[in-house]
Amino acid sequence: MKRTFLFLLIFWIPVSLFSQDLNIVSFNIRLNTSQDGENAWPHRSQMASSLLRFHDADIFGLQEALYEQIVDLENDLKEFAWIGVGRDDGKKGGEFCPLFYKPSKFILIEHGNFWLSETPDKPGKGWDAACNRLVTWGRFQSKVTGKHFLVLNTHFDHIGKEARKNSAFLIRERIEEMTYNINLPVILTGDFNLTPDQEPVSVIKKNLRDSRDITVEPPYGPTGTYNGFKIDSDLDRRIDYIFVSGRIKILKYAVLTDMKDRRFPSDHLPVFVKLRLN
Repeated sequence: MKRTFLFLLIFWIPVSLFSQDLNIVSFNIRLNTSQDGENAWPHRSQMASSLLRFHDADIFGLQEALYEQIVDLENDLKEFAWIGVGRDDGKKGGEFCPLFYKPSKFILIEHGNFWLSETPDKPGKGWDAACNRLVTWGRFQSKVTGKHFLVLNTHFDHIGKEARKNSAFLIRERIEEMTYNINLPVILTGDFNLTPDQEPVSVIKKNLRDSRDITVEPPYGPTGTYNGFKIDSDLDRRIDYIFVSGRIKILKYAVLTDMKDRRFPSDHLPVFVKLRLN
């Protein structure tokens, strides 16, 4: 009788005690420049925050975000906190790759940044890159399951071929260091300025999986993620990704084509996944 009761008790333990479903978004929001005219950030800010709220993001990584853009989103999305630094000085200078997260669901255990260069622990330009590039990372604990997981967000250089290749190797090495002897699920978001057939993507995929490849439901939306603010874009250039490793199941994958008044909220389309942390 006792064994039967114990079996029934285990059977009825909620699945949520062992797993948690999360909505993750990677979104290059395009820096704030008046040269974009009607597509400049002041005309898109509300569109971006509304998109993130509607799709119920739990954690999202941004690329090309200047400090004032982060403040705009912070003011619109008060349920979020964020981490990150400017790539030019490690403070507020230049573009950020911030990570936004909901403190109501996650505890930030530790966080940091490293630059995609030969001197990753200080601001600088790496190899043949045109710009300073960096990674923002955070180690989180779920308030639902108590489990820890690692999230990284980045933006690879758009010019340097060697920089993109070496950046992939550096990220792989840093992930290995941060997860050494720890069974830690990993989520890597970013604009990699790489199509899936290019070598650095293969380097990353030796340790992580492309969420589009492993989604339970068929991928939703176009293949490409770059639109150039053109509503008639072919959307065939895929350069934004969400990679994962560890005990993570991708339930849904989508490239979001949300627009308002025939305008996109950015020149990139957000990548969305619903995943299950086991």
